[in-house]
Amino acid sequence: MGSCTTRPAGSPASAPDVAVGVDALAPWRAHARFDAPGLAAPVVVGCSGGADSVALLALACDAGLAPVAVHVDHGVRRDSDAEAAAVAEVAERLGARFAARSVRIDPGGNLEARARDARHAALDDARRAAGASMVLLGHTQDDQAETVVLNLLRGAASPGLAGMAAARGTVARPLLGMRRAETRAICDALALPVLDDPMNADPAFRRVAVRTSVLPLLSEVAGRDLVPVLARQAEVLRDESEFLDALATAAWPGDAGPVAAALAAMPAVLARRAVREFLGPPPPSRAEVERVLDVARGVARATELAGGRVVRRTSGRLVVDAR
Repeated sequence: MGSCTTRPAGSPASAPDVAVGVDALAPWRAHARFDAPGLAAPVVVGCSGGADSVALLALACDAGLAPVAVHVDHGVRRDSDAEAAAVAEVAERLGARFAARSVRIDPGGNLEARARDARHAALDDARRAAGASMVLLGHTQDDQAETVVLNLLRGAASPGLAGMAAARGTVARPLLGMRRAETRAICDALALPVLDDPMNADPAFRRVAVRTSVLPLLSEVAGRDLVPVLARQAEVLRDESEFLDALATAAWPGDAGPVAAALAAMPAVLARRAVREFLGPPPPSRAEVERVLDVARGVARATELAGGRVVRRTSGRLVVDAR
């Protein structure tokens, strides 16, 4: 494995680097999974400066992945420059490279989702610029459990209850088997400073409310910690969901405009998945999927979807037009 270096907090700049060796990361190294297909050095690590992303940066460095720590400034907080500087300092102490990206988030609804999409786009841009294989994100088992509950609250089907994928395309989440408290412990063990985002304590955000109120109450009622239970359920559902997605895609390939009659003849459970695979992001609602199926069955000639897209039946095939 590769090695990382850091200096204890508060030590002078001239102090010799202290190796982060086997003993320092031994309790946690096995919990991080750097086995995603195609994962190779270098990688980009999305790093906000919080404990999760700083711990991931340290583990990626330790694994010899030559990480580039990328901080994304959303332009919504006044102290974003100081946050970027803090991440740059941590990266330097760990022997990792650093890069900064800025995105613009316009005022309006669904701020969290729009900020996430902009952040992911910026990280992928940084990945290409660095010639990196993948973008690594520091989501933990706690994040996975929160995502499952959030998706349940919004009425998501089984793909939503499957939570976040450990790896998909050029994005990997190596810490889904690790608890949030463990990432803090890693940073403490390595004397790495971390930033605390005040938004993570604001119950006005639904995820924070799930974290601080809903999950503790559910665990109390269940008489056990539900975070690992929900994470295991998500893993099982994701395996099943991806298997069904593959069946749906094979049964109704989207090349050259898929045949509407073939979709109409498919079992409903596969047809719905085929429509979602066909449409891609943003994910359609259940009602939108059903309207697309009505177009395939000939019940309707066309239907409008969120985001200005229109699905219509033309010469027996379904096509998507963007307005």
